[in-house]
Amino acid sequence: MSEIKRADLKTGMQVIIVMKENQRTGKLTEGIVKDILTKSPKHPHGIKVRLVRRTPMEKPEKLEELRK
Repeated sequence: MSEIKRADLKTGMQVIIVMKENQRTGKLTEGIVKDILTKSPKHPHGIKVRLVRRTPMEKPEKLEELRK
């Protein structure tokens, strides 16, 4: 997976993330970015964001649709 940079993220963007409580399982959550919490341009563990609304993804194949 390519490294995400802070500059690649914008408020209002639809994203797919792994919530902190799901890091062990890797369960994905879809949501809209409210705030970008990481101040540095990049981070080895990823950029932390706050979501406006979030939905656990029931069908991981939806990830492929969003990549198009």
